[in-house]
Amino acid sequence: MKSTRFAGIDDARTRLGQEIGVSDWMLIDQERVNAFAQVTGDEQWIHVDVERARRESPFGGPIAHGYLTVSLLAKFAGECIQVEGIKLAVNYGLNRVRFAAPVKVGSRVRARFVLGAVEDIVGGAQMLWQAVIEIEDGDKPACVAEMVTRWYF
Repeated sequence: MKSTRFAGIDDARTRLGQEIGVSDWMLIDQERVNAFAQVTGDEQWIHVDVERARRESPFGGPIAHGYLTVSLLAKFAGECIQVEGIKLAVNYGLNRVRFAAPVKVGSRVRARFVLGAVEDIVGGAQMLWQAVIEIEDGDKPACVAEMVTRWYF
């Protein structure tokens, strides 16, 4: 894992365009997919019916929900990005999200973060991150997103 500790907003500005962090790998197992399906109510067979997915899915087995994949950005960002003196960091949203490849159950994923922009806001800064969720040994990323966070000092 590669992570970065920022000394504050001015330090962040010096790192625009740089890769800030790479998370640890995380296994996407059927238990996690089933739990996500139950919590969200999205129990489509492509995610939770292992035998049917093996028989009928074009992916050869069950896959993770796209929203499960993108929701991992919060965990991965927490592993990769630390800020000194911060009172609060909040998820402000996503500008763009694309799911370029399915995450097959049993795969491992991780995220890479590049700092794209820093804007002053009242009490802190708004950060734009280029986030890519990679699939181990995959040809394409699982997810590419512009993630927006706010830091308050």
